[in-house]
Amino acid sequence: MNVQMFFAEKDFKYEKRFFRDGGLFRAYFFSGAMQSAWMIAASFCFACMGVCVKLAAESFSAAEIIFYRSAISLVLMFALVRLRGVAIATPLWRFQLLRAASGFISLLLYFYAIAMLPLATAVTLNYTSPLFLAIYLGWFGKMRLRPSMLGALLLGFAGVALLLHPTLHADQIPGGLIGLGSGVMAGLAYYNVRELGARGEAEERTVFYFSLLSTVVSALWMALYEFHPVDFRAALLLFGVAAFATLAQLAMTRAYKRGKTFVSASLAYTTVIFASLFGMVIWQERLSAGAWMAIALIVASGIVATGFSRANPAEQD
Repeated sequence: MNVQMFFAEKDFKYEKRFFRDGGLFRAYFFSGAMQSAWMIAASFCFACMGVCVKLAAESFSAAEIIFYRSAISLVLMFALVRLRGVAIATPLWRFQLLRAASGFISLLLYFYAIAMLPLATAVTLNYTSPLFLAIYLGWFGKMRLRPSMLGALLLGFAGVALLLHPTLHADQIPGGLIGLGSGVMAGLAYYNVRELGARGEAEERTVFYFSLLSTVVSALWMALYEFHPVDFRAALLLFGVAAFATLAQLAMTRAYKRGKTFVSASLAYTTVIFASLFGMVIWQERLSAGAWMAIALIVASGIVATGFSRANPAEQD
């Protein structure tokens, strides 16, 4: 057998292996790391939602925005659940209630923070959630936090401290604390998303129950506020809030359910990048050097958390 024939036969065997049952490409594409990439799509949609919220906040209260966002999302999710034949009843109602309640509180605080702070700052404080998720996994999930993860937590919270003070003005501190509170509650919501996914709960049903509880509670909350008329521009903004939020929730739920937990949590930081670009283009927001340094510390903690995920035996394929 000459050399050319030898390599031709080797290539043929390799191609058979590659294409058999999807081959190496399928194994790589559907790996946990690739599934976690759904979080990038979720982050882009969340940033777009933030833009719509900030624009809508000029005419509507936070309670009104949440109601329209949740009600429209509920209709979309009900249609999706029916279309895919997913049963609405769930045996995991306790986890669904915890996920929906923590998610609603986080959303309420987040919308207030968006209205009070530059978009990138509000998003960054909300996306401290992966740091709190790590704490919840160590506390409730009994997952051992390696030194690298502890270092990531310290790095991230140092960034939070720098972002809150001295980079924020005195009148922005309440908004900063509200934004940080949204991160605390979002971390708890993501922990419950992870628990639901581990128990085989359908991701469409998880988003449906979150939209249902948010609609009911925000309707009661909105009764305390003035109703504002909805013109065509406002309708587009409110629909944008709901549509982008629904797409983001679906992508996020898939990332946490099928991907690596800390990889997904770390990729959530890409929302900061999208939000920063939107803030500069739409509102000409310019953050100080200290604020950018704080954001860099928080994002770096996410990168370290990704390394922790790869090293954690519980997260291996």
